[in-house]
Amino acid sequence: MTTAYELAGKRVWVAGHRGMVGSAVVRRLAAEGCEVLTAGRAELDLIRQADVEAWMEANRPDAVVLAAAKVGGILANDTYPADFLYENLMIEANIIHAAFQVGVEKLLFLGSSCIYPKLAPQPIPEDALLTGPLEPTNEWYAVAKIAGIKLAQAYRKQHGRDFISAMPTNLYGPGDNFDLNSSHVLPALIRKAHEAKVRGDATLTIWGTGSPRREFLHADDCADALVFLLKTYSDFEHVNVGSGEDIPIIDLAHLVCEVVGFRGEIVCDTSKPDGTPRKLMDGARLAAMGWRPRIGLREGIADAYQSFLATADAAPSAPMKPL
Repeated sequence: MTTAYELAGKRVWVAGHRGMVGSAVVRRLAAEGCEVLTAGRAELDLIRQADVEAWMEANRPDAVVLAAAKVGGILANDTYPADFLYENLMIEANIIHAAFQVGVEKLLFLGSSCIYPKLAPQPIPEDALLTGPLEPTNEWYAVAKIAGIKLAQAYRKQHGRDFISAMPTNLYGPGDNFDLNSSHVLPALIRKAHEAKVRGDATLTIWGTGSPRREFLHADDCADALVFLLKTYSDFEHVNVGSGEDIPIIDLAHLVCEVVGFRGEIVCDTSKPDGTPRKLMDGARLAAMGWRPRIGLREGIADAYQSFLATADAAPSAPMKPL
């Protein structure tokens, strides 16, 4: 259901404003004539319920974008399952409940495409949620995000709150996490290709067969979609946010190497897991509302690489684990 929500003149809290998505949302909101509220970790610990409730009572935002989360790739999820489940459950529960308590007009909860079953139909429609087993390597994060969707729906159902959820596909862009121990595949590839180029390596090793297909969306496109949903969408069901196209990981690796300028050979370490075979979102619902992405993958990777070069992470590091 589409319904107009005017952001101009409103106080909008972007929870997780230092993250890649949150910072993109802050940039996008600059054009909406609203006051953007932020709270750094030194000011507010989102895992502590009393602190979140006190901050919300003191600041009383009109709208909330819940982009705060503990995130990471396959290795991080598999290594720290308790952290990923506990911290994400606490963050979303504290913020959503406090938003209800202080009368927030609109809340948008940001999920993840990993909420869907490992073998979901492709492209993945919104109603595939809870129809099959999750991908084991990130089920802890997925379970927390599913709980967040259901919590937002529960407050809408029980209390009539205008709380909505959006499920972005794999995101990348400025402000991404390039730490090889916790990053997702695209930023990890960018760093590995850059460092291999700097060292003059002959090969670059990636995890798995390279055959899994993934969809990618630039963070600025995602932010634009989220603001679009804040302004126009009000309904029970979550909404997929994606580019509508996917690419095999091996082809992604070649594209990243082209953009970065690494000319060596790409080697697949087939002893490592592939993860979900394919993950493409069905974006028909959002497209029907009139939203489309604008940033192509090659252009977006070039933008992300320039962001990486501007960080301390671009300095050559010690020999790395394979991706």
